[in-house]
Amino acid sequence: MTGSHLRSLPRIVIEPLVRAALLEDLGRAGDVTTDSVISPEAQAQVALVAREPGVIAGTDCARLAWELLDGSIEITDLLPDGARVQPGTVIGVASGPARGLLSGERTALNFLGHLSGVATGTATIADAIAHTKASVADTRKTIPGLRALQKHAVVAGGGSNHRFGLDDAVLIKDNHVAVAGGITAAVTAAKAHVGHLVKIEVEVDTLDQLAELLEAGADAVLLDNMGPDLLREAVAMVNGQLITEASGRITPTTAVPLAEAGVDLISVGWLTHSARVLDIGLDYVGA
Repeated sequence: MTGSHLRSLPRIVIEPLVRAALLEDLGRAGDVTTDSVISPEAQAQVALVAREPGVIAGTDCARLAWELLDGSIEITDLLPDGARVQPGTVIGVASGPARGLLSGERTALNFLGHLSGVATGTATIADAIAHTKASVADTRKTIPGLRALQKHAVVAGGGSNHRFGLDDAVLIKDNHVAVAGGITAAVTAAKAHVGHLVKIEVEVDTLDQLAELLEAGADAVLLDNMGPDLLREAVAMVNGQLITEASGRITPTTAVPLAEAGVDLISVGWLTHSARVLDIGLDYVGA
């Protein structure tokens, strides 16, 4: 789901985050540099320009950073999230009072660069495994406060979303199993606790654990740190009874044989917790 087919996040979700970033940057006295150097009457036009190839995400945040500072700033020709760019691609043009444009520059670029980096990283894996049935998914390893934005960026890059929080699905991991007294005990307790619309997934790292899970019953299995051969055996054992998900320090290179093993999902934490910023600049076009 990319480009014009990608649903935008509601303004009520992104505005508090952008507003907080602006307040952090403006501090107690505002932009003393711009206010000292630029006259209140000065007008300018600037362009957001990609410096390297990638996938764009966070355009609504960039737009809002300027709109919150000065409602008379106009943003035009803004590419949709999910658009692919090359060096020199103009992502959008902002025009209006120069003070507002310059004071909002860093906040706009921070959001746009980071979220485009998330989308671009996701696309590297999505592209690499496009010949398989598997899709790449994110995790809860997100930067605090930015989860909704980062997960939106993952979708912009061609990925899918895992849990948004602890409250929307059951994911029984190794420590849950250890404390609960085993996979069967943990799954039985979960089924008794949650409603019929809440899915249950269980993490396993051996075929013996998988066999126990298949007896206990669940909706999905997280096959953790399994190599391609072991993963292929696990997928054969599941035989379509559960959704299968592979995880564990996956890179664009290692994702390919894992996806070819037949899993439904590949979850990757670094998409959000260690995304490299996409290099995007702001160029002065004219007054």
